[in-house]
Amino acid sequence: MTERITSRKNDAVRAAARLAQSAAARRESGLFLCEGARLCADAALSGAAIESLFFTEKAEEKYAAYLAPIERAAKRAFLVSEPVEDLLSCTGASQGVFCVCRMAEKRREAELPLTHCLALETLQDPGNLGTALRTAEALGIGSVLLAGECCDVYSPKVLRASMGAVFRLPIFFAESLPEALGRLSARGFFSCAAVPDSAAEPVTRVDFSCPCVMAVGNEGNGLSREAIDACDRRVTIPMLGRAESLNAASSAAILMWEMTRGGGVRRDG
Repeated sequence: MTERITSRKNDAVRAAARLAQSAAARRESGLFLCEGARLCADAALSGAAIESLFFTEKAEEKYAAYLAPIERAAKRAFLVSEPVEDLLSCTGASQGVFCVCRMAEKRREAELPLTHCLALETLQDPGNLGTALRTAEALGIGSVLLAGECCDVYSPKVLRASMGAVFRLPIFFAESLPEALGRLSARGFFSCAAVPDSAAEPVTRVDFSCPCVMAVGNEGNGLSREAIDACDRRVTIPMLGRAESLNAASSAAILMWEMTRGGGVRRDG
């Protein structure tokens, strides 16, 4: 049964708003807030555990098709006023649809399937992370490994930029990329360190017929020296223009395309 909320001081509303604003609140509760009709529907259709749904009267009229699967999945549903919508929204053009979801169980690198993997070390920009996840899903990369102090995969900006890939793409975590690479090598992966170095091997010449971990580093500093040393080879993206490097998301997209374009190892489905 749908409940109505008109006050911004409502406990459920204030708790949901904190999830959008605070990574600490998300970590402590194991919950996160999704915003947007399509993103919330993606969460429901992808099997995410939806604790609560918030929507406005306008959204009920305009996004009925998106709301239907969310309402079926949500434990509680709330019809909210525009002031409440304003409190929950992190965008300049709210669609009036929000849902509080429970985080998936955290998976460690030991569970990585033996397929191509994109490894991101200490990536800090939410837009870069979300875009990399979206591209990985689109290209059929088997998994993504987040290592070191990456930004929160459940932050509103990452969720929006990923276009729902967060819910569908196998994502794994490791505290140390160099240590994880050693263990993955023992399991049969070969690894590549992406570096902006003309002396490195052009990625276009690499044979990706075997499962590969492609390591991409932080926006400002790139991969750590330890991570580079732990990889089997160093690869670079050949560039003809005057730019010395690309941003992390652009680099990851090109590298993943090279990993898969020759019919290399992909995930099922």
